[in-house]
Amino acid sequence: MPPQLRYGSDSDEQPAHSATAKKPFGRERPLHQLIGGGKLADVLLWRNKNLSAGILAAATVAWFLFEVAEYHVLTLLCHLSVAAMLVVFIWSNGAHLFERAPPKIPEVIVSEHAFKEVAFAFHAKLNRFLSILYEIACGKDLKLFLLAIVSLWFLSILGSSCSFITLLYLGFLCIHTLPALYERYEAEVDHLLLKGSHDLKKFYKRFDSSVLNKIPRQPIKEKKHT
Repeated sequence: MPPQLRYGSDSDEQPAHSATAKKPFGRERPLHQLIGGGKLADVLLWRNKNLSAGILAAATVAWFLFEVAEYHVLTLLCHLSVAAMLVVFIWSNGAHLFERAPPKIPEVIVSEHAFKEVAFAFHAKLNRFLSILYEIACGKDLKLFLLAIVSLWFLSILGSSCSFITLLYLGFLCIHTLPALYERYEAEVDHLLLKGSHDLKKFYKRFDSSVLNKIPRQPIKEKKHT
């Protein structure tokens, strides 16, 4: 039998392939590399489900203690210290009865080198964050400036409706779950993001032509040459 004819050429299929490969915001790298890679990315993307679930459970318990049970930080630290001291006391004094070795607590739990690395990393991230805020506040990118104003206004409304601890927990919940959900439903989310970005650009163009361009501006005076 003669082979079946294929209508269209490879050039007709190329736009469809490029459309499916297109990522929002010009992203080219995989999500795992985009969020830094390493153990942090594995935790956020739930590559190690036991560790990710344990961190989520610990954060939920902390939110429940501070927000629902109205536990205070100092009270919780004192109770944890008392419980730890009682465990060490009973273990140390009762170890010889059960022919067990007494507990050995390391002299240096957090090394100075690790503490300095965390401090330097936090300092670098803070400087980067402040520089980004400064660039946005200068108004070089008007769309980004308006987006920042709307986001801060939304956060102010959200902060007035819930406590700071609940807001932190909601932020942690989003950071801990949304990357994994995005990686699972990446194609569907990318399609929605691209469509929303296209609609937002159309809205901004209409807003720019109907509102921003109609704002009266002082005419630029020509310099007189002597």
